[in-house]
Amino acid sequence: MSYKSLNEIFFKIEIGAGDILLIGSDVTLLALESLRNGEKFNAENFIDCIIEKVGDNGTIMFPTYNWDFCKGVGFDYNKTPSKTGALTTVALKRKDFKRTKHPIYSFAVWGKDQRYLCNLENVSSFGSDSPFGYLHKQNAKMLIIGLDYQRSFTFVHHVEEMEKAPYRYHKNFTAPYINEDGIEDVRTYSMYVRNLKPEVFTQINPIGNELERQGASHHFIINTVDFYLIDLPKAYRIIKDDIVYNGGKRLHIVTE
Repeated sequence: MSYKSLNEIFFKIEIGAGDILLIGSDVTLLALESLRNGEKFNAENFIDCIIEKVGDNGTIMFPTYNWDFCKGVGFDYNKTPSKTGALTTVALKRKDFKRTKHPIYSFAVWGKDQRYLCNLENVSSFGSDSPFGYLHKQNAKMLIIGLDYQRSFTFVHHVEEMEKAPYRYHKNFTAPYINEDGIEDVRTYSMYVRNLKPEVFTQINPIGNELERQGASHHFIINTVDFYLIDLPKAYRIIKDDIVYNGGKRLHIVTE
């Protein structure tokens, strides 16, 4: 996909100078659509186009999550791959991006707040001192590309932890950790996980629909590909209300 074509896409989405932007993506459909138009999708161009949109005062974050640490598999800051899509893998390889430290929920970061985010020492995956807390406090946006809420909107778990959703609890995970300098030790990190008795299943699309209804999320279809642009502080308030006043019924289901 040419740089010109990408600019045409981002012209339709309200991303501007100084924005803090979290991007969740599956670019498979975007790449296929490019081929139909006689072009080849270029991930580097795609990332460069977003950088151009937010400018020097902006910050871009790609999720580079890997859940193997939860199984006792060691995390290597420089080598453990992202399991959250092709764009995130490309971002990790770029010299202008740097990875945050959490072994389960890390991010590849570019821009103004890169140093701050990559110096965070949060133990909890979703706590107030995590990158998710930063996104809430700094009036960030999330752009979802080619995915639905269920497969991308991890921010809901930050709200669940902060508002103490009763169908989840803190669980610790311990495994080897190799830091950026290649030094290994054993570390413990936590996650606010779903209850298993009775078993809780995450369902996020219903809250996504509510975000759209209340104007916190805007859905675009561009060249047959779904895009969602979410105002994260507005989303936080709506998700909080669902947890506090609706028992989180738009976020989970329980099976006996």
